Amino acid sequence: MKLLFTFFTSLLSLSLSANIKKDSVLSHQKPVIHVKQWAIKKNVGLILTQTAFINWNAGGDNSIAGIANATIELNYKQDRLFWNNKIIGRYGLNKKESAGVRKTDDLFEIISVFGHRRSEDSQWNNSARFNFRTQFSSGYKYSGMERGNAISNFFAPAYLFIGIGSQYTSKNKKYKFYISPVTNKTTLVFNQRLANMGAFGVAQAVYENDILIEKGKRSKIEFGTLFTGEWNQEIMDNILMNNKLILYSDYLNKYGNIDFDWEMRLDLKVNKYVKANIGTHILYDDDVKDKENAGPKIQLKQLLGVGLTYSF
Repeated sequence: MKLLFTFFTSLLSLSLSANIKKDSVLSHQKPVIHVKQWAIKKNVGLILTQTAFINWNAGGDNSIAGIANATIELNYKQDRLFWNNKIIGRYGLNKKESAGVRKTDDLFEIISVFGHRRSEDSQWNNSARFNFRTQFSSGYKYSGMERGNAISNFFAPAYLFIGIGSQYTSKNKKYKFYISPVTNKTTLVFNQRLANMGAFGVAQAVYENDILIEKGKRSKIEFGTLFTGEWNQEIMDNILMNNKLILYSDYLNKYGNIDFDWEMRLDLKVNKYVKANIGTHILYDDDVKDKENAGPKIQLKQLLGVGLTYSF
């Protein structure tokens, strides 16, 4: 009996010791932290250029130009789930003594990406992307056949992209690209005069003996492959280069014929509030025809200016 009592006492002691050790290990384990938060970032800026002449023998026109811009970012994150939203607005005017007021820049854009990271260590995300882009006011061509008539307007055109795919983001957040094998692109032209002309790729009006038989379509729907890429790099002290590339090809209409949109900008930081900007924007869309030359062309825009910027 004494031997049996000693055996059970030893067994109970070992059991209690194991439980105490297990509890000690569990008490030292780090609790699982669930990250759930919204982050908001706002940036506004104004670029101004001005030229004035008084009794200037070489001649010249007085002019003043300005571009106002605003960006709002609203991002949500919970563990491996994220939802990134960006709203961009730009508007620029130029006032020249001999030519009046003309528009130099015009953009309203919404970008929304919802995704889920595949694992804690992966840089790939399964994601859905929404992109909407239009302009605020009418645009004009100040020479040639279209002089005096608006060649674009609010919602004429407007572009809508909706698709699902995968997004890769580098660990340092400098590189990001997204590819979607199934993306819907909708072109909207809510100006009947422009729609009747077949502007921006919509089906134009049908006439018979100069009599309107059928109005032009105000929308065009496409399905294709979308690729977007972003690259941000500090190439020198206080000089940041930003690149944004968008490639799209429609499955049903000349697949392999790629719509090209590349925007490159250099931000030269003078101080916290003053920046110089150098930028180029290159576009090619096979659906956007030049009415005078009856064919698509490469579109190019260049910007150089110094202005004020404020982030909050």
